[in-house]
Amino acid sequence: MRKNVLAAGAVAMAGALALTACSSSGADEGTVVGDGEGVELTFMYRGSDYDKAAYETAITAFTEETGATVKMIITDADQYSTKLQAAIAGGNVPDVFYVDPANMMGYVYADVLADLSEYVDDSVVDNLWDFGVDAYRFNVETGERGQDGDPFYALPKDVGPFAFGYNTVLFDELGLDYPDPSEPMTFDEFVELAKALTVDMDGDGELDHWGTGLNVTWNSQAFIWGAGADWISEDKKTVTVDTPEFAEALQWFADLGLVEGVTPSVEQAQTLDTYQRWMAGEIGFFPVAPWDIATYNAVAEENPDTFGYAMIPYPVAEEGDDWSTWLGSLGIGVSADSENVELAAKLAEYLSTDLDAQKTLAAGQIQIPNLIDYAEGDWITTDATETGWPENSQIFLDIAMEKGRPLPATYTYTPEWYDNFWIGIENVVDNGSVTAEEFLAGKQEEMQKLLDQSWTSADAAKAQG
Repeated sequence: MRKNVLAAGAVAMAGALALTACSSSGADEGTVVGDGEGVELTFMYRGSDYDKAAYETAITAFTEETGATVKMIITDADQYSTKLQAAIAGGNVPDVFYVDPANMMGYVYADVLADLSEYVDDSVVDNLWDFGVDAYRFNVETGERGQDGDPFYALPKDVGPFAFGYNTVLFDELGLDYPDPSEPMTFDEFVELAKALTVDMDGDGELDHWGTGLNVTWNSQAFIWGAGADWISEDKKTVTVDTPEFAEALQWFADLGLVEGVTPSVEQAQTLDTYQRWMAGEIGFFPVAPWDIATYNAVAEENPDTFGYAMIPYPVAEEGDDWSTWLGSLGIGVSADSENVELAAKLAEYLSTDLDAQKTLAAGQIQIPNLIDYAEGDWITTDATETGWPENSQIFLDIAMEKGRPLPATYTYTPEWYDNFWIGIENVVDNGSVTAEEFLAGKQEEMQKLLDQSWTSADAAKAQG
């Protein structure tokens, strides 16, 4: 499925913007674009000051090359979806905007998103992580997602590899050997180390350091997959949480706190959440994602006696099992009603694939580069280290290339079936009032009904076209 990787020059914008005569004709009259002079595009997104700075740099270069100006509309992350929905409902869709993969099918059926396939050269697509494009591939006729060669309706703003990490300072203080950075621990090996990390450091009779502290909603996926189980069948039509492998993995995850005692108690987590405890140096193992790097580096610099970190693969059930973890993405789409679809597509392409913009975003420690040849070339060999990324950042690239999986609801029309899984999960992992097997026996039927409804809704949306 991986295509040929081309040179970085193939994605440079120079020469790619061979735009024709200017016009503001509507999409119904065909896509007519000009050289950009006198054209204003709108770009709606959410993000940090790092994102804003990088995009301002990229957009300045885009304006210099095309003459088009770009009005940037930035929102808080919590407000983005609401404001985008309001813009869509009001018929005032930005020319270019962020797209969540879970919403992509609905936007396509509602004619909100333009098909970018004809505007973006294959050489550009071939130099992006597969998932970064496949998350936005959709065949309107078959209803299939992520199939190589199908049209795509957004380009990746980024891909988000969710790695596992450990506190190197805590390991040193307790005299523990670091985990192997290239081979995953087994569940048993992980528990053994987690127990060694769970200590009363100050001798007051109360535990103050723990092996781990993982939110089940965002962290159990890698362990479930590492036991050979999954939430959904390969064709995305059947819920598969009622297997013995799934129950055993979920029970093992719950028992980290309930039986092994290697996580803060529910009461302790309420006084200070595990994310804060991790950065306070009180947690041994915790996730590390690209968007955490700037924050973790700042904490390590300010508190070198308590916090340092390195990354490793997620544990697996048994030696020899394959590990994986989830890989997210956010896309950059173009309004199907834009008066300048081709120019807007070039802006999306520029933001997603311009080498200088990618260097700026990666140097800002908020994402790995989208461009494979840069990521696996200059970035991993020199630029990553020089800009403060962890020594073994190769693991992020491994996840982006082969170890990452989309969250289970990514390729379904609606996410309610997956969201339902978490209702009542506290009875398994927090208070242990039901076993994982008991919980899952009832869940499968509930989730299957919602998944069936999701596909029915997809068919109805398709029919309404």
